[in-house]
Amino acid sequence: MANPVVWFEVMGEDAKALRGFYGELFGWSYDLVEEADYGMVGCEQGGIPGGVGKVPESKGPWVTFYVSTKDITKSLDEATKLGGRVVMPRTSLPGGVTLGMFSDPAGNTVGLVEEAA
Repeated sequence: MANPVVWFEVMGEDAKALRGFYGELFGWSYDLVEEADYGMVGCEQGGIPGGVGKVPESKGPWVTFYVSTKDITKSLDEATKLGGRVVMPRTSLPGGVTLGMFSDPAGNTVGLVEEAA
């Protein structure tokens, strides 16, 4: 697969309750990033890693997946040409991760993770 799915997120207002729900339902355990109210889920037994956390105040709850790309700006431009809309431009986070987000023509939000050079 040229651009694999590399991360998922489940975000909501009560992150602790969400983590409890998915922990009970699927047996997930979390590495908690307390200052972000975000729990990272490993993939020791297959699957992809992800996170369950608190949604920013200006957003509603969401579930999304993140796709690996060599060039986020190019991917966002292509998504726009195909009828999508940029939700978050290319953004570098502490720790060296670079993200971007777009919504598809149906309104689904999809994240992008730039591959390390």
